[in-house]
Amino acid sequence: MSKFIDKLIKAKKSEAIGDDDFVDIGQYEEILEKDVPAEMYVRVAQLTTQNELPELKKEVYDGNILMIDISHIKSDKSMSERAVRDLKQVAVDVHGDIAGVGENQIIVTPTGIRIDRTKIIGKY
Repeated sequence: MSKFIDKLIKAKKSEAIGDDDFVDIGQYEEILEKDVPAEMYVRVAQLTTQNELPELKKEVYDGNILMIDISHIKSDKSMSERAVRDLKQVAVDVHGDIAGVGENQIIVTPTGIRIDRTKIIGKY
C-alpha cells in the first residue's frame, strides 16, 4: 500500500492531513502546468462536525472525488450514520459511487466514476 494511503488509513484521531502527509514523487510535479485547471480534482477531507457536510457535498456536486477521513466522528454513532447517509444520498443524486476504505475512510465519486471494490494486488 502506498505511504499516502497507509497514512490516511492509520491516521490518529488528533492528526490533521497537511502538506507533509503527501509523498514527493520527484520530477513529475515539475512537468505539471500549475496554472492549468483540471476538470476534476481528488480532494482529501477530514470530517469533524456535521457543519462540514454541506461543503463536502458541494465538492461532489461540483464533480470532484472526495477521500474523507471520518475517524473524528466515529465515536458519535448518530453523527457518523447521518453523515454516511447524507454522503450516500449525494452519490445517488449525481449517479456516482461511495465506498468505505478501511474503518475510517470513505471515498465519494461524482457522475461517471465507479469504485472497483476488488484489490489489484494482494488479491490471493
